[in-house]
Amino acid sequence: MVSFFIVLGVALWIILAFWPSVIARRKGYSFILFLIIAILISWLLALIIVLFLKDKNETAKSRADDRAAEAELEKEENR
Repeated sequence: MVSFFIVLGVALWIILAFWPSVIARRKGYSFILFLIIAILISWLLALIIVLFLKDKNETAKSRADDRAAEAELEKEENR
């Protein structure tokens, strides 16, 4: 019975390790690197690290579009 919970815990750890890896891939970082970090060290630590990383896929145009959208939303709120 104890071995069942050990296997379940390891499976859950590996499944949770995919979470920061997917976020890292969306931000333009290595999926495999963050998967290894999340499995070997801690998926929670890897998640915290990847959330603070800058998005490599972001362009100047997308930042300008975001600022313009925020300005429009503020105008709508002030009416």
